[in-house]
Amino acid sequence: MTRFVVVPQWQGSPSSRAMVLIDGAEAIAGDLPRSATTVVEVPSEAGESLGTGIRRFSSLGRVRDALTATLAASPEPAIVVGGDCGVAVAAIGDAARRNPDLAVVWLDAHGDLNSPASSPSGAFSGMALRAVFEETPFAPAAVGADRVVLAGTREFDDVEWELVGAGTVRHIPADAFGDADVLADAVAATGAAAVYIHVDLDVIDPADLSGLALPVPFGVPAAQLTAAIAALRARLPLAGASIAGFAPASPAAAVEDMGTILRVVGALA
Repeated sequence: MTRFVVVPQWQGSPSSRAMVLIDGAEAIAGDLPRSATTVVEVPSEAGESLGTGIRRFSSLGRVRDALTATLAASPEPAIVVGGDCGVAVAAIGDAARRNPDLAVVWLDAHGDLNSPASSPSGAFSGMALRAVFEETPFAPAAVGADRVVLAGTREFDDVEWELVGAGTVRHIPADAFGDADVLADAVAATGAAAVYIHVDLDVIDPADLSGLALPVPFGVPAAQLTAAIAALRARLPLAGASIAGFAPASPAAAVEDMGTILRVVGALA
């Protein structure tokens, strides 16, 4: 049975609706098998930056340490359910320690490639992918940039676009997902032996999913996303995964979106 770790972290988000991410994580958790699900406690306080350039760093660090300990308690790969997408960084670190030849697929409407120095908001979710391949105050690098595939992204800050334009990370645009093998081919090109898949739900077109804190139009249709994940999973073993960014406007809206979210969970699991 797939192992799930629920982390209702909101402190990494730049959204004014960040705390709704708690409701989103809890809504997803309600549809997961209880016997296979662990919940990581998240501090209620926002936290302090502690001079790092990362807002709410003290609380983010506490969650990082708790999640790392939870993942280390079992050798089985886990699907981590956020919260904001910062939860993926510790999970990728855990997967990389177990799988030296790991590739990371980062499915997100936003680049998440800022550094503490370049971030316009100081929010960690906007730095999360860069923290995967470049050392930050939050964590050491887990993989090399040549093992990172950013996909479905439609919104970049200037610094982020410069990294993509320079080829620092591979990028697959949202309109390429008509080919179900697009992710699998990109990961195969890295030479990796295993893959970690992170899904920020805003990668999905807002027409298919309404509960998004920071929606961006012209996203990946949900059916194309799940087909691409399934094709990638058929090609390489999954070392871990994460889902983040569910921000339902109401309990009723959460119910309406849950079918789409559970299809993503099913593709990963």
